[in-house]
This record gives sequence, structure tokens and C-alpha cells, in this order.
Amino acid sequence: MTYTTIKQAMQKGTGDVAIRGWVYRERGSNKIKFIVLRDSSNIIQCVLKKDNFNDNQWEQIDKLKVEASIELKGTIKKDERAPTGYEVEVKKFNVVGESDTYPITKDQSPEFLLDNRHLWIRSRKMVAVMKIRSAYGQAREEFFKKEGFYRFDTPVLQPNQSEGGSTVFEVKYYNQKTYLAQTWQLYGEAAIFALEKVYNTGPTFRAEKSKTNRHLSEFWMVETEVAWWGLKEITEFAKKELKYCIRKVAEECAEEFELLERNAKALIEMTKKEWPTIKYREALKILKEKNGMKVKFGKDLRTIEEETIMTHFDTPVVVTHYPQEIMAFYKPKDPEQPDEALCFDMLCPEIGLEIVGGSQRSLDIEEMSENLKRDGEKPEDYKFYFDLRRYGSVPHSGYGVGLERVLQWICKLDNIKDAKAFPRTMLRWKP
Repeated sequence: MTYTTIKQAMQKGTGDVAIRGWVYRERGSNKIKFIVLRDSSNIIQCVLKKDNFNDNQWEQIDKLKVEASIELKGTIKKDERAPTGYEVEVKKFNVVGESDTYPITKDQSPEFLLDNRHLWIRSRKMVAVMKIRSAYGQAREEFFKKEGFYRFDTPVLQPNQSEGGSTVFEVKYYNQKTYLAQTWQLYGEAAIFALEKVYNTGPTFRAEKSKTNRHLSEFWMVETEVAWWGLKEITEFAKKELKYCIRKVAEECAEEFELLERNAKALIEMTKKEWPTIKYREALKILKEKNGMKVKFGKDLRTIEEETIMTHFDTPVVVTHYPQEIMAFYKPKDPEQPDEALCFDMLCPEIGLEIVGGSQRSLDIEEMSENLKRDGEKPEDYKFYFDLRRYGSVPHSGYGVGLERVLQWICKLDNIKDAKAFPRTMLRWKP
């Protein structure tokens, strides 16, 4: 017989099946053994009766431990008492790989699970998250292909900072030093003069000394850069992208969301609503009038302010026009309101997390040079970037989506570390 996945076997429903996987749970007596088998598609209860096997085979069955890998052949039938509603009566089996006593059991600490991440990713929760992550990446590729964008890949090793010199990881590069990428953006901007509409997905590194449940030292940024667009066009497009990807993933991964106790239908309904855009000053007004929180103009919104603002919304919200003085060097002043920048963040509901950040890009070399000096950087190190403004510059805009933050929100994860298989933080660089 040809081996099928557990999901395919359950879809068949009756008759003979051949499945293989790993022992997820095991229990029984000296006459009957119940094994819950798992593979990448699902779990299923398997029944092994002593009468169907000789003594040597039963001894081998009796010694099976959690995570042993086995091949099984038998008859499948419906059984409402079984964990997933089906049961296989096993007629033949083969142990492919025995297992030692599996170290992961119930009620173990998050740190222990992180120390044993190479084993914990086999858990049903992590499998569900990884499937959703995979589906999200595939949906995004599909979206940008439909929108006529080109994928543009850029160096991970970069000669200068782009988001703040204090948060770069320095790398020895032969006899020189370079840095791990803080963003794809500067190179993405170079590409729009050739390809006009580009996107990328890649690792991003920030040496932030933060130990919160929403920060990683290495995360994946999904970024976009477009020629000829201003702030309004790019913010509306960001909404369109997020709506498409969330809806697609919720449709494809309903079972995974259910396992994570997340309502996939509610996510789909949310994508059909209007997502508002407000200005930073309006956000401060909401905080003051509805929550009694006084935030001075010129201060970046902290976690507490973002969370508080989002208690008033049931969809993501785009917040534009943050104070120019606290923004990155490439974010331009609004000509109609010079103390504001033509930039935006997108905040998600429920947990008030910033999931997207972007802006129109400055074309003013002198202004950007002053901003770099303000940040302790040398403008001469950005010659290649300023050249983009010297040779046929055009208005353009872009943004980056923090993939793990989106996953933390839509998967209802307590900690962003669970949004990827092997997280990297200030204190964790292994396994």
C-alpha cells in the first residue's frame, strides 16, 4: 500500500490505510495498546491488540515511547471517542526510529521549552503557528505577483546603519567592519528607479536591549518600495496587503487557528471592514479625552499608549504624521506642517502592537544630512543613497511589515518568540 498522510486517511474514512509518523501519546495494558500517532497533517488514535501480533512484536510494541517513529497499516473507522474522531485498528507495524525518554512533558517553563526548541517545534501549537507562517509568506508572494511587483533581494551585510546606530550588530568583514541589515529599504529605494514597484522578505537585525514579549533581535521584515507614490497611496496599499494576506491565511488555516483558540471567521470579517487612518495629534487627543493620558507632542508612542489607543478600535489603525524630530533621517517634513513627518505606523487591535512602519521618502539631501548629523552619523557614508536623489529622483514611498508581530497578533500568542521556530533575543542565541 502507498502511505498517505493522517489527514488523507481520515478523509478516506473507511477501509485499509497505511500511515506513518511519530508517537504523540501512548497508553494501554498487557493486552491492548492505544497510540496517538502524529504527522505534519494531524493526529489519529491507533489501536494495537496483542492477539494480532506474536510475542516478539508485542514486546517491541510495549516498549514504544513518545516520539518513536513508526509505520502502520490497518483499517480506519469513525470513532467519536477518539481525539480526532477516527481510529485505526493496526494489523502491521514497523518501528523506524526508537526514542529515548522524551524530555518535554506537561507544565514545563517557557525557558525550558526555549532551551529545547529543536524538540518543542514538534508540538501541535508550534506546528500550527509554523503552518500559518508558511501560508502567510505564500499569500504575500501571491499578492505582490498579482499587483505587478518585482521581488528584489539585497545584502544582509551593509556598510552603514539606517534605523539608528545604537542598534546595529557589527560584523568583522575581512579586515574591515560592516553591519547586519537593519532594513532592506535603502537598497529597495535604489531598485525603484529601475523596477518601479519592488518588495522583499528577509531577516532583519536590531541590537535593541529589550526583553519584552514583543521584541526580537532577529526578525523577518516584509518590505515594499514604490516609485511615484506619496503617503496616502502607500498607507492604503499597506491596508490592502494586510487584508489580503490575513484573509487568505484565515481561509486556508482554519483548523490551525482553531487549535490556537483563534476565530478564523472573525479575522475574515475584520478584513471586510474599513480600517481608519488618523494623525498622531488625533491619537494624542484620544488618549487625553478618553483615557486622561497626557502625552506631549514630540514624544514617540510607547507600548502603553499604543495599547490604550487600540482599545477604541476593532480593526487595525494607521497613525500618520508623527513628530519629525524623532523620526529616521529619511522621513521628510510635511510642507504644510513642518513639525510633522510624512510617515505612518499601523497598530493592530486587541494587543495594540505596531505591525507596520513606513513613510514617504525624503528627496532633500541637505535636510537628510542634517538629520544624520543629529543622529551622530556621517553624511559622507551615505553617498550612494544621496546619488539616488541626484540622478532623476522621483517621489516614492515604502513600508516594512514585522512578520512575527503580525503572527503574534493573529495567532493570539502571549510572546513574539513563539512566532518563529528559533527566536533570537538579547539573551538567547541558541539552539
